[in-house]
Amino acid sequence: MGVFVVLPLVLPLTAWPMSRLAERRLHPRTATVLLTAVGAILAVCSTLCLALLGVVGTAQLPGNPLPDGWAAPEVRAAVPYDENVGFAAIGVLALVAAACGHTLWRHYRVRNGAWRALGDLPAEPAPATITATPATSVTATEPPAPPAPPAPPALTVLPDEVPYAYALPGRAGSGRVVVSDAMLAGLGAPERRALVAHERAHLTGRHHRYLLASRLTASANPFLRPLWTAVAFSAERWADEEAAREVGDRRVVATAVGKAALISGPSPAPGIAGFAAVGPVPRRIAALLGPVPSARLWPPADGSLYAAALIAAAGTAASALSSLNAAVALFVVLKAATPL
Repeated sequence: MGVFVVLPLVLPLTAWPMSRLAERRLHPRTATVLLTAVGAILAVCSTLCLALLGVVGTAQLPGNPLPDGWAAPEVRAAVPYDENVGFAAIGVLALVAAACGHTLWRHYRVRNGAWRALGDLPAEPAPATITATPATSVTATEPPAPPAPPAPPALTVLPDEVPYAYALPGRAGSGRVVVSDAMLAGLGAPERRALVAHERAHLTGRHHRYLLASRLTASANPFLRPLWTAVAFSAERWADEEAAREVGDRRVVATAVGKAALISGPSPAPGIAGFAAVGPVPRRIAALLGPVPSARLWPPADGSLYAAALIAAAGTAASALSSLNAAVALFVVLKAATPL
């Protein structure tokens, strides 16, 4: 077991270069998915190692439900500095559980509270500036039309003097775009279309799941906080690119982002993806005014991203192997120490 059990607690540092370069050099969709997956693996490994250390610490507590053999000297010898690390791991593991529980509670409290606040307010299937597919006639000799695509998330416009816009995920995969009329009043017709397309991209892409997963990884290990901020930025960039594809004009989306950031107030649903809530906004505008990002994942566009990817991959693999090695080693030791 040895020192391998503590390596996954610090190996998330190897993902820092990747988080900074991925949000700048990769397609935002790729960066969001990749960084979320890397963060989840590293968080699970570090939490597992805390649990393994906590087993030894718990076995030394009087009145614990674990077998007496688990507190044997041979078991404690498998953990470096067991007299301190075992007890400390129990406290840290409790803090991790409390932080993750608070993150989940806050997420669902805000989401459910926003849905209750909306109540029975009417929702429009599409704003007036986004309607559109002209009707076509179908004759009896024509083949049957293909099934219609799923309806886009509904739009709710609230009479509020505070300008805001956010995507509210639903309980069963549905969702709703919520916009105040003050926000719509500050934008032109094309920019309104870009705003709604951006928020709908958050819902159709299930970006709230990536954001929640990355927040949980940061709660499990503070060293993963840079990945959380990178995922939040990449998710906004992903929605920007989807809005630009739908609107057909990247400059219009950039203008909408800039105007919304200038007039935007605090979101009534903090923690939920908002049009100008996550920045930095100037970098989003600069990216929209530049070329369309390439969706190519491999080979990387430059050497620095290649090196960062190798470091992150090595750190993730080392964390997984260290966790597996520590788990197997402790299992063998505990099995030998437990009387039949």
